[in-house]
Amino acid sequence: MSEDRELEALKARRLAEMRKNIVSQSQKQEKTETAAPPSYREIVISHLGYRGMEVLQNAESQFPNEAKMVIERLGQLFQTGEINEEIDGGQLLALFRSVGIYVRMQTKINIEQDGKFVSLSDKLSNTDDHENL
Repeated sequence: MSEDRELEALKARRLAEMRKNIVSQSQKQEKTETAAPPSYREIVISHLGYRGMEVLQNAESQFPNEAKMVIERLGQLFQTGEINEEIDGGQLLALFRSVGIYVRMQTKINIEQDGKFVSLSDKLSNTDDHENL
């Protein structure tokens, strides 16, 4: 009879383990089903290369509605696999300009002076100061 009790106890433990596994699997499935898919913007950001984020931020701040439409379409193209390469800032800027969105970017020209790089505006302002003396 002690073997019957041990067998029943073993069956009860195994049944409890199986129930626990079933509950944990159903909870994992619920989590994966409720997890929101990445937005088109997140998809586009994951495919941006050098200076791409800078162009994207400028476009969103200067043309919020138009940039959103372009980002959604670009995200769809990435999601479907029609585009699978990285887009750098120059390519993204060219894309925006090709659809008529002229995103303004801050530009800075540096020149070398005495072994250091100095902005052109600083160089010109220093030249003007020397001429006034």
